[in-house]
Formats: sequence, structure tokens, C-alpha cells
Amino acid sequence: MKKLESVSAFFPAYNDAATISSMVIATLLTLPKVTDDYEVIVVNDGSPDHTGEMLAELARVYPQVRIITHQKNKGYGGALRSGFAASTKSWIFYTDGDAQYDPRELTRLVAEVTDDCDVVNGFKIERFDPLHRVVIGRLYHHIVRLLFGFRLRDVDCDYRLIRRAVFDKVSLTSTSGTICLELVKKLQDLGFRFKEVPVHHYHRAHGKSQFFNFPRLIKTAKQLAGLWWKLVVKKEHLKGRSNETLS
Repeated sequence: MKKLESVSAFFPAYNDAATISSMVIATLLTLPKVTDDYEVIVVNDGSPDHTGEMLAELARVYPQVRIITHQKNKGYGGALRSGFAASTKSWIFYTDGDAQYDPRELTRLVAEVTDDCDVVNGFKIERFDPLHRVVIGRLYHHIVRLLFGFRLRDVDCDYRLIRRAVFDKVSLTSTSGTICLELVKKLQDLGFRFKEVPVHHYHRAHGKSQFFNFPRLIKTAKQLAGLWWKLVVKKEHLKGRSNETLS
């Protein structure tokens, strides 16, 4: 098995008390297979359930685990930005804390890492969600692919391994789930190099999505429009920046 210099693995978590422990422990068992230098970070985004208590116990038992706590919910984008900022290792792996992806499949991503690769992006082999979520998800995928010119087959798959050094050139501002679009668009336009790997997606056994409700969909549509204006029309992220990739 190929090994990386070092890896920060992190999870954004909101009301994930039922799943976060298994996600962290599975990650702790997987990381030694892909690196000798690692850390696990969980960003508790103002969870009102028992997520904080579960995380405190994990940090007590496992010294490699570090907890970041938002006293107030900052949104999915806010949680990701905290995770990226807190990561100290040469590669950053992240996925959600709701157990819809298997952190043990990190080995699949690591196997694809080469010197000419900056991001290894997962794509769902099959989506296991209720029918309405699958339909809305497919519609969303086609709309954003058209609007933003994405070349990835699954831009909305939150299962990624990224060189930490890319964040020397990429800064993120989104506070919602549109941060994934912002991240991929900026990386793509600045010339960073992607590989894609199939990963499994699982039914959500606990909790419910914060995205799939009508008010949230309307809010997301407005945020998409604003992001499209900034990144596609005005190209703010390219002003004064070179298109050099990492050597």
C-alpha cells in the first residue's frame, strides 16, 4: 500500500451523535495503512444533540483526535472552512460525519495519488437516498455542471483528498453547501489537477439532511446565483492570480 507523507482527516458534524464515533474510529484504523503521520479533526458545528459529548470522549481516549467546536451553527461551508484551516498535514481528507460514505475507502483515493495530482475526488457508484432526493440531486448536478462548466462527474460528492498546499492559492468564503462548488470551481480554474475514484454511498440511517427542504432549496438557489456571478461572470478568483499549478 502506497503511503503519503502525512494526512489530516476531518469531519464536519452537525447532530451526528449516532454516527460520528464509528466514523472516527474507522478512520483511525485506516490512516496507519496510508501514512505514518496523521491527525483526525472533527468540527462540531453547534450541534444541539449529544455530538459534543461523544466527541469529548473520543478526544479523551484517542490522542490523535482534535475537536473544534462552533458555539453557534456556522453552516456546512463554515464547518469545512474551519476544518481546512485547522489541518496541519500535507494532505487533507474530508467527508461528512453522517456515515453515508465509508472512511475505509480512503485507501482507494491514496492509491491514485501521483506527483501530478492535487485532488483525488470520489464519485458515487450509486446514490442510496429516497427517490425525491435522487431526482433533486440529479437535477442539481446537471444545472451546476452547465452553469459552472465543471468537468468532474460528481462535483457534489463530499469525499475528497486534497494537497494542503492548494490552500496557499485558494481561499473559500461560502458558508453553505455551495462551498463544494466554490472549491471545485476555483481549483479547476487555477489549473489544479484532479483524479476521480468510485466510492460507495450508503443510505442515511440516522438524522436527516439539512439541505432537502423547500426553504433551504430556495436559499441555495439564491446562493448559487451569487456564486455564479462571482466565479463565472466576474471571475473574481482569477484577478491578479497566475494559473500556475503546484510543481
